[in-house]
Amino acid sequence: MKIAYSPCPNDTFVFHAWAHGLIPGAPELDVLYADIDITNKLAADGTGPDVLKISYAALPWVLKEYALLPCGGALGRGCGPLVLTQSGGTNPDPAQLSGRRVAVPSERSTAYLLFRLWAEQNVPGGVGEIVVMPFHEIMPAVRDGQIDAGLVIHEARFTYPSYGLALLKDLGSWWEEDTNLPIPLGAIVARRSMDLEALAGWARASVEYAWAHPEASRDYVMQHAQEMDPQVAQAHIDLYVNEFTANLGDDGYGAVLTLLQRAAEAGIVPQMDYAALLR
Repeated sequence: MKIAYSPCPNDTFVFHAWAHGLIPGAPELDVLYADIDITNKLAADGTGPDVLKISYAALPWVLKEYALLPCGGALGRGCGPLVLTQSGGTNPDPAQLSGRRVAVPSERSTAYLLFRLWAEQNVPGGVGEIVVMPFHEIMPAVRDGQIDAGLVIHEARFTYPSYGLALLKDLGSWWEEDTNLPIPLGAIVARRSMDLEALAGWARASVEYAWAHPEASRDYVMQHAQEMDPQVAQAHIDLYVNEFTANLGDDGYGAVLTLLQRAAEAGIVPQMDYAALLR
């Protein structure tokens, strides 16, 4: 079975057991390791594999063909995207982004969706040019002055000080304070023609195996990690692999619904059949 997910530590940790034939009855996986911008596009144009990791923000464009699985994804608290600049201060002003160039990891990423919702309220006149680039290139571009600010995700939460960058805004904290809900980041989707219950069961079994045997995936995780510090990789896993990875639950689905409803009301994503989120 063909599957696509990122080389980031949380994804390789979650899918290690399944990818290595350790889940009884689960089909063998043919894995494509791809940046979230690539998987979002693959799902939207219908050329994607059977199962993909995509942004929750991309769901309105793909739900006709793909169903949301209730496990395997990234959603939580204290794990949201960050807006970074070269200079900060004790009370940085979001107005400094007015008319500026900002790098984002994908136009249909949840990070960018949160950024747009926040910027509408906090950046007078709006930002200037949006530049899409792979997330691991964003911090060097901000550091080197190629862009004015960067929207970063994943392990960048732990490593941005080493680039000499300053935090302008933690969008996850903004979202949690505003909604009291967790932050929906990455979703696992599967073609509706497939056995969705079985897929969810195998994905959940892979998560549970990872938790029960945390050392088993270490080599696989580090083989693919773009940030090679083992401590950073482990911090990444600890943050993004949590109770919502095993089961979205009421709070998880509530967070996804709230995010997409707000985005649709703002005209950022298309209106959608919200019942499709529940299959």
